Amino acid sequence: MNFWRNLGILGVSAATVLASVGCGGGSGGARVAVVKSGEMPASESWDGVYFHPVYGYLHLKKEAGSDGDSVVGAWKRADQSHWGELSGKVTGNVLHFQWKEHKIGLVGAAAEAHGKGVFVYKVGKEPGIAELDGQFGLNDDEAGSDWHNVKQQRMEPDLKSVRGDAGSGGHTGGGWN
Repeated sequence: MNFWRNLGILGVSAATVLASVGCGGGSGGARVAVVKSGEMPASESWDGVYFHPVYGYLHLKKEAGSDGDSVVGAWKRADQSHWGELSGKVTGNVLHFQWKEHKIGLVGAAAEAHGKGVFVYKVGKEPGIAELDGQFGLNDDEAGSDWHNVKQQRMEPDLKSVRGDAGSGGHTGGGWN
């Protein structure tokens, strides 16, 4: 009986080790997006509204301040199930950010996810249409999932318009740790 019990524990342990190695957890460090910043395209701005079919409309706005390189943002998923916020620093056409996403109607530890990410601002395939090519990861990871957005024309960013239900938190500005 103990043989089968020990074999079951060994099998679970082996599966756990394989899963952590397969997810990059065995490397000992956070996954970092490898991007090189370039010049921001002429007459373009981070301020705007961007669309992704799953993550919905992402509203980005440069924060007023002495450094001029801080950007804040907010989104609500297309299915209305989550809303999120981000804050980061711009270097040329690259934005490194931290994000939080809140599940609407849920409280407790499972109600929030967080991580890091990066966007590269570029002019898209269509003339006059800007795009954000990005990645994001959970917790300390900056990479892991793609997040590609298309800038919407004639839409002004309004971070408050994409918040969750009352009492589910609010934008706190930059510098999340």
